[in-house]
Amino acid sequence: MARTAEESPVALTVRPSAPPLVPLIGAMGYAEGRFAHSAELALPTGAAQLLVNLDVDALSSSPLRRGADRRTRGAAVHGPFSEPAVIDPAQQRAVLWVAFRPAGARPFLAAPVSAVRDELVGLDELWGTDGAVLRERLLEAVAAGGPRAVLRALEAALLGRAEHPLEPDPAVRLAAALLGRGAPVGEVADRLGWTARRLARSCTEQLGLPPKRYARIRRLQRLLRRVNAGHGPPEWAVLAADCGYHDQAHLIHEFRALAGITPTAYTPRSPLERNHVPLGG
Repeated sequence: MARTAEESPVALTVRPSAPPLVPLIGAMGYAEGRFAHSAELALPTGAAQLLVNLDVDALSSSPLRRGADRRTRGAAVHGPFSEPAVIDPAQQRAVLWVAFRPAGARPFLAAPVSAVRDELVGLDELWGTDGAVLRERLLEAVAAGGPRAVLRALEAALLGRAEHPLEPDPAVRLAAALLGRGAPVGEVADRLGWTARRLARSCTEQLGLPPKRYARIRRLQRLLRRVNAGHGPPEWAVLAADCGYHDQAHLIHEFRALAGITPTAYTPRSPLERNHVPLGG
């Protein structure tokens, strides 16, 4: 769907500048945008995010298939999705976001990451007074110094709220990397010298998802990267073989289960925004 000149987005994406945050945060950014569509699908990535809506003091997310809408004030953590969610693109008119690496959200939560799986939880619930006032402090920072200043202010807030040591479990990080590349769950457990039960417990606590679900979501992400890197219509049978599906029918079944749509209905907002799929005007 084409955008008008007024709807052209403004985006700044950076890596964290504070060294202790580098192992925990893959990227963070500030984005402004106006979109013609009124709703969009957010596809699961296997990672948690921190979001701050600097336009209005509200955030919401709705499971595509079940459950009630999740609504919070304008600063929240969205736990790892295990299913697609419907979000309002109007809440992205001016938004700060932090994409945590595998196990990267754990230091900032009092509970295991699984406690926020498929949930949108306000920072006022997670951090008390610090979370309740963070949005106002970030509004002051962006007014005074612009997007880069507000990102540095957000880094400082994260460093000040760490509940656990800023050192992700290397074994869980390795498990996530192996699962993300398509290694079977049993092989990952053997590589770590763990039982299947210990792998399941550790992944659920620190990644927020059990290993099989995490592996399925990361396989979908490998597929989406390939689809958006191509220059012509996707060759689904080839992609199925390359991305670790049994066959094209298996790919279609998994795509429906995890994205909520068929592969041929998948039209992302842009190739760089592959997990945002407009739903209508």
